[in-house]
Amino acid sequence: MSDHKVVGLGDKTPLEYASTPHFDFLASQGRCGLLQTVPEGFSPGSEVANTAILGYDLNEVYEGRGPLEAASIGYEMQPGDMAMRCNILTLTPDGNIANHHGGHLTTKEGRELIEMLDRELGDERVKFIPGIQYRHLLIIKGGNKHISANPPHDHPGEPWRPLLVKPDGDVTEEGRMTPAETADLLNSLIERSQALLENHPINLRRKAEGRLTANSIWPWSAGYRPSMLTLQQMYPQVKVGAVITAVDLIRGIGRYAGLRSIEVEGATGLADTNYEGKCKAAIEALRTDDFVFLHVEATDEAGHDGDVELKVKATEYLDKRVVGPIIEEVMTWDEPVAIALLPDHATPVELRVHKGEPVPFAIWYKGIEPDSVTSYTEAECARGSYGTLHLMQFMHEFMK
Repeated sequence: MSDHKVVGLGDKTPLEYASTPHFDFLASQGRCGLLQTVPEGFSPGSEVANTAILGYDLNEVYEGRGPLEAASIGYEMQPGDMAMRCNILTLTPDGNIANHHGGHLTTKEGRELIEMLDRELGDERVKFIPGIQYRHLLIIKGGNKHISANPPHDHPGEPWRPLLVKPDGDVTEEGRMTPAETADLLNSLIERSQALLENHPINLRRKAEGRLTANSIWPWSAGYRPSMLTLQQMYPQVKVGAVITAVDLIRGIGRYAGLRSIEVEGATGLADTNYEGKCKAAIEALRTDDFVFLHVEATDEAGHDGDVELKVKATEYLDKRVVGPIIEEVMTWDEPVAIALLPDHATPVELRVHKGEPVPFAIWYKGIEPDSVTSYTEAECARGSYGTLHLMQFMHEFMK
């Protein structure tokens, strides 16, 4: 939900423009700062930022987004597997990437499309596995992760052919294809998928209804199975923990981190998500668990769509329908609860892509000595007493 100043909002950021009294309570009654969530040399992806927020050294554990998606949906990666996030997206007739989400596919539509692709394109080397909405998994047995595959949400409106997968060097690994062979296979799958998707009944129906079609796959963020300590191993005070999210990626990080996943009916990853259900699940988890990671994706998707009105609305929904009720509940408890509020990265609506700049955060618990910050915004949090923290420093500070 972090952003830049928007002319249409009176030269304010969405956080500055939105009505967020509960965010402001955490900021004014707690302590604030900025957090650099993206290490130098890494792209500002959600997998990078959220892993850093949870206290992991990306240089030691990062294996790309694909293996996290695999963990989320319960696919146990085997020796030799290379996993990739596989979007189903929309390409325009003139050859540009229209969006990264296929016109906001439903999970039912996405499953039907990806299962068809597995029947038509899958074999002993290639496996398509359904996830949620437009977010799916591609397994290449014997694939080589040393490739350059562009995240589609970073290239809206750009021609897709120059963005096809390329080998990243010529690293050879026993039992695996070369980077060039892997890139050629993936590019072939992209192009072969397009004719199959274009003529699928789901897309014919969407086209007849005047809706965007989901007419191509786009695999990206390749990796092998990561080796990560659990939060229980890193922080002795965490004996039981939970993750609540509608996003496979975050669920996968949680699984490797040793967190149980709590499913919430109606959680979509969009602005129409079940805010009340996620809030209730978080409160119930806090009654039994030592650590709860509650993730809401709505503001990020609004940023990618360039929809400033929706981003403001989603920010206000998060404040009123999630953060407010949680604060109200834990204020009645004798057991101490610490709350941290922060985005994983910025997704400016006027750019529609992730940015790796520091994000604002607030930490509050009963008895904390407030600093001079008065509201939860990018500029105000920059004045906070924590200053600018980097990567794992945030989790170490929060878990003190």
